[in-house]
Amino acid sequence: MKDRAIIPRLLQRPERSFFLFGPRGTGKSTWLQQVLPDTFRLDFLDASLFLELSRDPHRLEALIGRRPAGAWIVLDEVQKVPALLDEVHRLMELYRWRFALCGSSARKLRRGGANLLAGRALTLSMESFSAAELGAAFDLDRAVDWGLLPFVHNEPDAAADILAAYVNTYLKEELQAEGLIRNVPPFVRFLAVAGQINGQIVNAQNIAREAAVARSTVDTYFAILTDTLLGHRLPAWRPGLKVREAAQPKFYWFDPGVARAAAGLLRDPADRLWQGYALETLIYHELRVYNEVSRKHRLISYYRTPAGVEIDFIIETAKRRPGSDPRVVAIEVKRAERWDRAWEKPMQALAASTGIKVDRMIGVYCGSRAYRFGEVQVWPVAEFVKALYAGEVF
Repeated sequence: MKDRAIIPRLLQRPERSFFLFGPRGTGKSTWLQQVLPDTFRLDFLDASLFLELSRDPHRLEALIGRRPAGAWIVLDEVQKVPALLDEVHRLMELYRWRFALCGSSARKLRRGGANLLAGRALTLSMESFSAAELGAAFDLDRAVDWGLLPFVHNEPDAAADILAAYVNTYLKEELQAEGLIRNVPPFVRFLAVAGQINGQIVNAQNIAREAAVARSTVDTYFAILTDTLLGHRLPAWRPGLKVREAAQPKFYWFDPGVARAAAGLLRDPADRLWQGYALETLIYHELRVYNEVSRKHRLISYYRTPAGVEIDFIIETAKRRPGSDPRVVAIEVKRAERWDRAWEKPMQALAASTGIKVDRMIGVYCGSRAYRFGEVQVWPVAEFVKALYAGEVF
């Protein structure tokens, strides 16, 4: 196998202790090795180490040994030993050591009574490769069909097998081993339905019927997916206009390839409808990555009225305050090679409303030309990504 060039990630290492959360396989450990080389590290996937520190967290100090103030300590898969955070807190205070705490979920840490070090550590997130990170190596068609997980990007010919194994590993290691689910078959049925509704409004009653599980179980299962960072709820934006807006969230998997694997569609050709939602998933992914690396942390949502008027993404750049209207950026995404100006109407209708300021209206599509129609900027995907990371979107 030929050597692969290391792809630099956009995330920057802070100078103080931090948590690094992200789904499995997104490159967290690799990034930590790059930004903290030759650093003392412990990996709790090591069963003997896990058992030792689970029984006696105070042994962490002895394992670390003598280190100067300001030294970095990397703890990988830290969510497996929630009780360790109290000891980490003590060592931070006593020796001024800095900790990089890596994991695929904060669920067990919070449920174990830990307070994520009471603000003494930053919280960072890492996801699949960004189109901006891949640069010229980014292939839109491949990304829509198979996603951007590092393993998948590095071995595109084995994408289907890698993604099938990813979902199986997730069930085994992330859920069963940590006791998040007791009965696997109902959850497997739920995963298939959740994969098929990627990018769509969550109707829990319909999902419960399709998956043959209780309505309350659907809520629990979605909470597991979001807590383990496999998916994100995109909330409905409620500007408080005189029309009734939709209130139910949409659900997007963190990666379109993983959504396809969960849906059981790896061996079937991806149709245009599926690819449309997959493209939205990719754009939402880029918005989240930029939001993280820029540290802007803007609210991202979607907008839909009961009449079916919908805008794919709303980024709130300024909240409503006494005497000032909220300010937003509206983005419409289409899996098409030609831009139809009818797709601009929902954004223009929102911009014409009173009580709201639409700073930018942006169309994203799969063609090759950029357009400017009045106040609407239309970009091909690659140009949109460049503009996003240049700070020209929000």
